[in-house]
Formats: sequence, C-alpha cells, structure tokens
Amino acid sequence: MMGLETVVDLAIHDVLRRLSPEDIARVACVSKKLRSLAFDDDSLWLTICISELDLHQPLDHLGNPLPSFKATYQAWREAFAMYPWSLVKRVKQCWDKLKTWLVNNFPEAEATLCKGASEAEILELENVLEVKLPLPTRILYRFHNGQEIANGDLESDTFGSSLGLIGGYSFYSHLVNVYLLPLRQVILETQNLTRHLGFLRRSKYVLVAASSTQNEKLFFLNCIDGQLYVGTRTFFTSEDLIPCVPHNLISLHGLNNEQQQDAMLLWFEEHGRRLQQGFIKLHEEGNNRSINLFPEEPPLCSTAITNGVQVRASALFVPELSDLQDDLEKYLFAYSIRMSLHPEGCIINGMSFSSCQLHWRHWIIRANDIVVSDVNGEAVIGMFPLLRPGAEEFVYQSCTYLPTSSGSVEGSFTFVPGSFVGKCLYLWDMPSGTTAIILSFVYPWMMWGYPPSKHLNSCI
Repeated sequence: MMGLETVVDLAIHDVLRRLSPEDIARVACVSKKLRSLAFDDDSLWLTICISELDLHQPLDHLGNPLPSFKATYQAWREAFAMYPWSLVKRVKQCWDKLKTWLVNNFPEAEATLCKGASEAEILELENVLEVKLPLPTRILYRFHNGQEIANGDLESDTFGSSLGLIGGYSFYSHLVNVYLLPLRQVILETQNLTRHLGFLRRSKYVLVAASSTQNEKLFFLNCIDGQLYVGTRTFFTSEDLIPCVPHNLISLHGLNNEQQQDAMLLWFEEHGRRLQQGFIKLHEEGNNRSINLFPEEPPLCSTAITNGVQVRASALFVPELSDLQDDLEKYLFAYSIRMSLHPEGCIINGMSFSSCQLHWRHWIIRANDIVVSDVNGEAVIGMFPLLRPGAEEFVYQSCTYLPTSSGSVEGSFTFVPGSFVGKCLYLWDMPSGTTAIILSFVYPWMMWGYPPSKHLNSCI
C-alpha cells in the first residue's frame, strides 16, 4: 500500500498540471518540497511546452537543443521577455504552419529560411532607417530573418529564384516570384528606393518583400499604421500603393491583447492557411518548382465538366502592372485556364473517343456589368491542345486590363472529338447552359469564402 506521503505528492502533481506556468512559479516559492515537485519533474514542463508552444523536443527558438523542457520554457520566456507572450505564441504558430507545409511539399524553399534575427539586428534597422517596426513584425523576424537566396539560383534560366516563400505567377513573358527579405537587405533596398522616392522615408515605409525576377513586385510595410502595401506599375506617391489587408483588421494597441496584429502577421497567417488548405499549390516547370498563386480550389477556381472534358479557371489581380492613374487600363488581371479529359474519355451521344482537341473559344469580358471585350476565334494563345485521358492538364495563362476594380469573364470552348489529324469527325459545340465558366475578378480582396471578420482576404 502506498504511503500517505506518496499519495500527497501525486495529488500535488495533479494540481500543478492544472496551473499556469506563472502560478507554478508562485507555488514553488511556498516551500522546498513544493519547489522540488514543481521544478524537478520535467514531464510537467514537457506538458507546458506542448500546450503553449507545440514543442515536443527541448529546443530554443533558434532550434538549438537544451538539456530539459524546464530550461526550454525558461529560455523561450527570457528570449521574448519584451513581448506579449500571447503574441509570441501566435507568431510561432504562424511560422509552424508555414514551415510544416514547406517541409512536406517544398523543402528546398524551407532551406532558404534564415535563423531568427537578434534584437541588436532589429535595432540596427530601426536606427538606420529611423523607423519603429510594429511588434508582430519584430517577432516574425525574431523567428526567421527572411530568406537567403543564393546567387546561383538568381542566375538560373528563369531569370530569378523560384524559391520565394510568397510565391508568384507567370503569363506571357511576365514572371514574378516573391521572397521575404532579410533585414540587411531591407536596409539596403529601402535606402536605394528612398533616394528616388522620398515619401517612403517621410511616411516610414520599409521594403520587406520583393520579387527576385526581372519583373519587379515590391511590398512595403508602413511602420506607423502597420499596413502592408504593394507597389503598382508607376508609383511616385503613397497614393500609388495598394493596401494588402483591410485596415479595420489591423490593431497595434494593447500590449497584452492577444488580438494585436499588423498586416504582416495577418498576411502570413492567411498565406499559410491557403497553402495548407490547397487553395494555392506548387507549380513545376522543368527542374524548377515554385508556389503558384493562381487559385486551384473553389470558390475562386471555377470548374465546368461536359462530356468528359473538364475546364478549370481562376484569376488574380496583378498590382505591379496596374496603373491607378490610367482611366482605361487601371487594373490588370491575369487568368489561368486548365483543361483535361476524364479517364473514361470523351463521350458524345453514346460514342466514346479517346481524345479531343480544342478548336474554338469565346470569351466575354466585363468591367462590372459593361462588356469591354468579346473574343471569338480559333485556338488559345495560338495553340490547339489535344486532350487525352490521364495526361497532364493543358494550362495557359493570359491577362486583361479593366477600367474598374471588379469584373468577370465567362465563355465556352468548342472541341473536336478525336483530333484534327485526317478528316474531322464532326464539330461539337458544348451547350452554353452547362459549360459556361465564370472567372470573378475581385480587386483588391480576392474572396475565398472566409468571413472577412475572421480571415484576411489579401491581394498577394
């Protein structure tokens, strides 16, 4: 039979496991026995590290091993003593989600993440650029100081790195792929830009993310209001920058408020959510892989299936080629079309065909409810794709300018069963009532079916 002393110890352990770390520290001050029970049992601190930081190994915030979970928790609290603990946990969760996806799907990009910045490095940036970074952005950089893109990767055949954490897109000759800048590059690039754009210094903007390709796409953090902005084709004033996050979601007040958030944190959280849920995926071309920002799941990816032919379509806003001062070509939108044939092939009137080939397409492009373009002709980008069961999707990208910040594209395709080789069997015009595909161009918030009050709808 267990002695009373043992039973008491077990009861105390049970009580300690129900307390917060702060209360455990207070209880440990009562007596030597309570101190021993609180601090000598590392399983207690393992439970705390798992529940608060999702840590299953004793590591500090830079990934260095530590001797115990008690030492781990203490190291974390000391490293971030100047920040609200709830905000630190939230930022860690944000990075964990991003890194988990990268490790499982895109490890070569995960390898470019730098170790966390020190407080000294953050203070150097603030002193040189005469800004004060919002707390959420400071903590983001404390975990990872941007990405280190190797020079060899920048000299690849794609005219830039494909390893950007933010990702990008391509259409025709336009290619962007955005990565998170390390602090030393934030300083240099911001200084270079402010020599030509003085408003950046006056309004306390810093460049935090950019495309590594020849086509520039630049993201600026406003250190005063916490908003993240993306540059347009020609920006000479702050009026030519576009906000990436609804202003009413940003909150920089209340140091102990777990809802404190700037646009950088919201932006990263939403990006990680879209990656994890498969809204955006990897694109592979040759030996290069990259994060492709064209949506691939509903509601921003429309799908039509007729007689075995599947067409998927999605669109996104292209800020770096938009000109807010141009009344006619103010907003540029790119769209991606994906065509494939189901395994059973193409079936028309009971007849089965092992292939079909695109012959004609008809697009109607509207700015709001006004038709601005009616495209009716053969092929797509000069090509007549031949679809076969099990083959990869045929994918092409194109773009259109709109004078308004929202619009739509709808259309239909005409396919030839079989192929153009030899004599065409007959033309098949897919019925418009079942094949119309709608691409909703929504600027600047690309809606994903999330309640705006809870989730960010950004224009990345």
